[in-house]
Amino acid sequence: MVPILLVLLLAVILFGVGFAVKALWWIALAVLVVWLLGFLMRSTSAGGTRSRWYRW
Repeated sequence: MVPILLVLLLAVILFGVGFAVKALWWIALAVLVVWLLGFLMRSTSAGGTRSRWYRW
């Protein structure tokens, strides 16, 4: 979590606040999509055939 905050701080310094807000929005959207995909895979898969990549 800390490296993401450092990258956002660097983006604010280099590109301004608007770019950092857009980057934060896209990161949040990507995390939501990955979480949703993992949730759907977990709910549709059978109990014994679970993959490891979405286990939180």
